[in-house]
Amino acid sequence: MTVTERDRDVLARTLWGEARGEGLAGQIAVAWTIRNRVNDGKANSWWGEGFAGVCLKAWQFSCWSQNDPNYAYLSGAKPIPAGQFAQAQKAADQVIAGTVPDPTGGATHYYATTMPKAPVWVPGAKQTLKLGHHVFFKNVP
Repeated sequence: MTVTERDRDVLARTLWGEARGEGLAGQIAVAWTIRNRVNDGKANSWWGEGFAGVCLKAWQFSCWSQNDPNYAYLSGAKPIPAGQFAQAQKAADQVIAGTVPDPTGGATHYYATTMPKAPVWVPGAKQTLKLGHHVFFKNVP
């Protein structure tokens, strides 16, 4: 798989938008859910193609919604704090390179426990990890 600079940048921005409060381990876990979608083994995957395609797929990562408060930062309209973005880039680089193992056990989904209620797909999915404020799942119906 070819990974472009755009893939790396979009992945790092997604990690900042979705998990900046979770530390490096939490960002790595979120990055692995994205990588697991990228590597689903299907031609023309429903998830999108490559890291940027998966991250930017409509309705998948709320931080990319234009009415999300994170969007101004992700789009470049506001600057992401340099130290925070450097950590997100580090997580992105490690997961892209495969230098850190997948702590999620193959998860393709997660949700933040700070949400008012769990997503509708949770009852039929297999939980693989709870880390910080995120719960990770695979085999989502």
